[in-house]
Amino acid sequence: MLATGRQLTITGQAAHHVSRVLRLPAGASVRVFDGQGHEHHATLHEVTRTGIILDIDASLEVTPESPLQVTLLQGIARHDHMDLVLQKAVELGVQAIQPLWMQRSQKRLKGERMKKRSRHWEGVVISACEQCGRATLPTLLAAGDYGRAFIENKGDNALRLMLQPDACASLSSLEKPAGEVVVLVGPEGGLTPEEQSLASASGFTGIRMGPRILRTETAALAALAGIQTLWGDFL
Repeated sequence: MLATGRQLTITGQAAHHVSRVLRLPAGASVRVFDGQGHEHHATLHEVTRTGIILDIDASLEVTPESPLQVTLLQGIARHDHMDLVLQKAVELGVQAIQPLWMQRSQKRLKGERMKKRSRHWEGVVISACEQCGRATLPTLLAAGDYGRAFIENKGDNALRLMLQPDACASLSSLEKPAGEVVVLVGPEGGLTPEEQSLASASGFTGIRMGPRILRTETAALAALAGIQTLWGDFL
């Protein structure tokens, strides 16, 4: 728990970055956050063999979260592409990310391999928060099945958007949403016709992102940037 006057012991990747990569000495000033909206100044008290010890100092005013609640449903793409989407989606202010196995996704991972990949994705999200100054971690949901995602979420009143290159509508043609925005993006190769039909039946509106066909990682980020510009906190 972060509280002024307490000491905090940190191990793992964050401690390694401070002690081995940045090589900060005792007495150096750092900033720490708990992922739940709290951030503090801290002083590096000691570097140990297994981690670092921090003295927690004054709390900081936290950069506010986007007023727009955005959930990204992202078809699981190849390793580096998925990392990029996760990283930049955090920077662009999403509140939740749901990785989805789709027909054109990479080979489905199971068991320990999936657990390892999930831990990797969690690290990408945390690092992105550190880089962009967010003190609240977006929710990273467990990788799920495409069809199940619609069954579980059917009936809500969110604005549900599906990126579809041949759609007639665009972001600028839509009215400002009153509540949550859910954005569905396919993996490399896009959504299959069957997947598009299921999304449409579940209340998704197809939108196009200009006249050019975008890669999956580009499409997701272009949509998020457009949403934040039109209805969020970019302007």
